Amino acid sequence: MFVVGGESLIDLISEPVGADGVIRLVAHQGGSPYNCAIALSKLGNDTGFLCPISTDGLGTYLLAPLAEAGVKPLLAERVDAYTTLAVVTFDAKKSAQYGFYRNADRAFTREGLIAALPQRLEAFQVGGFCPIEPEDAAIWLDVAQEAARRGATLTMDPNVRPSLVPDFAGYKARLSSFLDIVNLVKVSIEDLAALEQNRAVRATELTSAEVEALVAKYTADFLGRPNCELVIVTFGEEGSRAFTRSGAARQEVYPAVPFGDTVGAGDTLMAAVLTLLDEQGNLKPGKLGAMGDAALATMLRFGAVAAGLNCRFVGCHPPTRGEVDAVLNG
Repeated sequence: MFVVGGESLIDLISEPVGADGVIRLVAHQGGSPYNCAIALSKLGNDTGFLCPISTDGLGTYLLAPLAEAGVKPLLAERVDAYTTLAVVTFDAKKSAQYGFYRNADRAFTREGLIAALPQRLEAFQVGGFCPIEPEDAAIWLDVAQEAARRGATLTMDPNVRPSLVPDFAGYKARLSSFLDIVNLVKVSIEDLAALEQNRAVRATELTSAEVEALVAKYTADFLGRPNCELVIVTFGEEGSRAFTRSGAARQEVYPAVPFGDTVGAGDTLMAAVLTLLDEQGNLKPGKLGAMGDAALATMLRFGAVAAGLNCRFVGCHPPTRGEVDAVLNG
């Protein structure tokens, strides 16, 4: 089983201002780990989701896509805390911007999370909210280490959100503890810029030289840590790149036609990467670091197609394995 740990939430997505001058928000199920779990299952993987789900109506709304995709909620008992909310607006290029109101995703205990882990699992994906609060980070770090003891390869997509973190220096220290134990990390160029500048940064604010400097600095940092063997960096409409100690590759985006928005594109790419790595037998410490240019290029191509297919819709709608294969084989 693949297990994804972390937040689920409701994305309140802004529609264009109407003729009456009113902005309307449409509720979509979301959260990076939630999206990734659904994408993993739709790509054909046995997948469990480790996150508290509220007893409120929005919690019920969250459960429906998990069931439809075949994802197993690993915490059977729902919680009284209200569902976490994210308000999503878009810039001129339709890139998503987020504001968060957290509740149910933090309603857990160390004992409850560890008891819900399968006895054996292939991979454990650490959610981006896990390092944000000190007390939460300590628990999730223990859960990830227990997953590793049960055979899991540890992976992470930090989704750095400075607006969520009152003490960014403390957050970076906690994130560093997770980066020390994971085997694979996927980051966006905005994540790297935020870590460097201690604030939210859009890719359009960076020069090409600044981008290259950030990528060089942080890939060296991550690959120099005790366990990390593979780093993936995404660049929005500029595609993605991957790095190991044995090789590197880059990939353009697969164009979405028609285009909806980018919500969940990175989560879908991550799920696709994990899917292909597992099928190749490379989702193991030692195997990841040995991947060369050709293997990395194949991996990124698979991820790009899955992410591009997701972007045909408004909100996160990951493709099935058959849809991805139809593009790759066509």
